[in-house]
Amino acid sequence: MSTLQRLDQFALAPGQRGRSALTVQLWWLVQGSLFRWSPQVAYGFRRWLLRRFGARVGKKVLIRPSATVTYPWKVDIGDYAWIGDDAVIYSLGPVHIGAHAVVSQRSYLCAADHDAAQPDFPLRERAVRIEDGAWVATDVFVGPGVTVGREAVVGARSSVFRSLPPAMVCHGNPCRPVRPRVAPPA
Repeated sequence: MSTLQRLDQFALAPGQRGRSALTVQLWWLVQGSLFRWSPQVAYGFRRWLLRRFGARVGKKVLIRPSATVTYPWKVDIGDYAWIGDDAVIYSLGPVHIGAHAVVSQRSYLCAADHDAAQPDFPLRERAVRIEDGAWVATDVFVGPGVTVGREAVVGARSSVFRSLPPAMVCHGNPCRPVRPRVAPPA
């Protein structure tokens, strides 16, 4: 038997999900049916569903039907943001996606982890922020407690474990700034 990790001792802290177990199950049912089965162009309907469950969703947000949001009441999405196919917003902690930001297909925003130093493996909520105008490209992992700076670009398949500065193109595993993101010539 493991002495470093005792999962029989794990317990969610009271209220950690942010809503009752019934609300959580209802959201998962709605997300697995109405949200996921909605026509590709039904962006307004999906915004409406998220808002009904407590998400703060700006105007003209485009969120694809295959995207997953664990707990919408912990999510804030700014105007004109895009959330791609099969993107996962694992919102055990707060997740902020700024205006005009893009979270591309198959990317994973992870707003929690476990304390591996404790045998009961407690869950730790740590906010994720994708600031205004940032682009998280295809298949990127953004870890707990990370901020992707305003207008930064995170290259495809990067793993982001530390916050990234604004207006930089970043990539790699671990993800690092590579060069400035420059405006197109006038």
